[in-house]
Amino acid sequence: MRIYQLDAFTDQLFSGNPAAVVPLTEWLPDERMQQIAAENNLAETAFYVKTEDEDTYHIRWFTPTVEVDLCGHATLATGYVVFFLEQKPEAEQLFFNSRSGSLKVCRGKDGWLTLDFPVDSVHKANLQPPALLASLNEKPLAVYKGKTDYMLVYTSQAQIEALDPDFREMSTVPARGVIVTAPGDADSGVDFVSRFFGPQSGIDEDPVTGSAHTTLVPYWAEQLGKTELTARQLSKRGGDLRCKLNGERVDISGQVQLYLTGEIVSGD
Repeated sequence: MRIYQLDAFTDQLFSGNPAAVVPLTEWLPDERMQQIAAENNLAETAFYVKTEDEDTYHIRWFTPTVEVDLCGHATLATGYVVFFLEQKPEAEQLFFNSRSGSLKVCRGKDGWLTLDFPVDSVHKANLQPPALLASLNEKPLAVYKGKTDYMLVYTSQAQIEALDPDFREMSTVPARGVIVTAPGDADSGVDFVSRFFGPQSGIDEDPVTGSAHTTLVPYWAEQLGKTELTARQLSKRGGDLRCKLNGERVDISGQVQLYLTGEIVSGD
């Protein structure tokens, strides 16, 4: 089996969020895909299979420990593999069928790829797990709950940068992960910043989390009074995103860099 490793949401190698992509002609057993993802030991490994429909594929995502419903950076990386390395379609857009419904990836003339994802359903979290706030060294301004994640809003970028979570405590929070966010500083050049912690899913801090922006973008669009937003995820590797709110959908754009190509020797 061929395998690719790519850095997503970045214009240079060794930054952004690394993902593995494995093209398949038919699905492997779930256990084998989970084993491959664990062996890769990346935040996500994406597997995809071509459907009978033109420019449409099935996609699934695995962390080292679990299968997840949605992953942005690995979908962006998969779009790059399909567009430029494997099928190389002439179409400007691809469709992926997933556990989160139909997803779309478009390629722009400037080298950026754009994800078209559904907006997350977010509400004020009046009942909060005790471990959520206990795991953080800074009290947030507000706490929200999306479909899979908690989102904690802070007042400044400096607070986001200074957070030092207790991941053992946070791992008991019943969620896929925890998003923390604040407005970008005046000299940051972006509208908002964020970090994403996911010890529950086998990754303490994710470098750049595309799917988290289905939660972040609707919130900041309302707060800032505009639908086109720039964002930066403040992990050690870092990543930059362009986002646009389109009603019940969110456009999440980024660049992708190819790191390696290889073959999996399955052992069968």
